[in-house]
Amino acid sequence: MSAVALPRRGLGATGQSLSVLGFGAFKIGRNQGIKYAQGYDLPDEATVARLLEGVLDLGINHIDTAPAYGLSEERLGRALARRRDEFFLSTKVGEEFADGVSQYRFDEVSVRGSVQRSLRRLQTDRLDLVLVHAPGNDLDVLRTTPVVETLQSLQQGGDVRWIGFSGKTVAAARLALDWAQVLMVEYHIDDLSHRDLIAEATSRGVGVLVKKGLASGRLPAAEAIPFVLQTPGVTNLVIGGLSLEHLAENVATATAAAQG
Repeated sequence: MSAVALPRRGLGATGQSLSVLGFGAFKIGRNQGIKYAQGYDLPDEATVARLLEGVLDLGINHIDTAPAYGLSEERLGRALARRRDEFFLSTKVGEEFADGVSQYRFDEVSVRGSVQRSLRRLQTDRLDLVLVHAPGNDLDVLRTTPVVETLQSLQQGGDVRWIGFSGKTVAAARLALDWAQVLMVEYHIDDLSHRDLIAEATSRGVGVLVKKGLASGRLPAAEAIPFVLQTPGVTNLVIGGLSLEHLAENVATATAAAQG
C-alpha cells in the first residue's frame, strides 16, 4: 500500500503538523466495556501489525492510545517501534482498565507511574502528547488533584513534549485552556456542545483534536467526517476501526473534505 497525500494541519502553537485523520487504537486492545453499537473480537498480533503498518502507509501520522485501552499500548510498541519517527503519538493518564472496570487515579505517584509504563509499553523515549483522561467529574479532577502540575513537571523533564486534556464537559475543557496545549473533545452532528469552545481554543493557540466524531460508529462516515473537518479550528478527527479497507475509504472522504 503506497502512501497517499492525506492533508495535514497545524496543531495549535505546537509547531506540529498532523494528518486530518488520526487513528484511535482502542479496538486493537480492548473489547470490554465498549460504547460501540456492535461488539467485535480482538485481532491477533499479526493482524494488528498489518493494520498499524497500513495506517501509516495511508498517510495517517497521528496515533492515539491510552492505558485504559487494554493491550493497545504494548501492541503499538511491538508493531511500530521501528517506525517511531513517522508518527505523532498521543496517550493519556488517569484511567486504567482491568477486569472489566475502569479506575481513576490522578495523584502524582500514579500519574508519574502511568507515564513510565506507557514509555516502556510503547518502546519509545518520548510521548509526543499526554492528555488527562478524565471521567464525568472532570471539573473536580482539575480543581482538586495534582494531575496538571505533575504533567507540567514531566514535560519539563523531557518525557512528555506537550500536555492536554480529554474530558467530558465544556466547563472543564474551558478551565483547561489556562494550561493545555491541546484539547481532545467530543464533537459531531448530534453533539455541538463544544462548538464555541473549539473557536475559543483556536483563538488562544490551543490545538483541537476531535474524538467520537462518528458517535461511536452510529453516524455515517460520509456525512460525519466532512462535518467535523470543515469546522474551523479542528486539527484532526481521531477514528478507530479494524478494517484497512474502511479506513482507506475514510481517508478518501477526509481528503476531499479537507481540500473542499
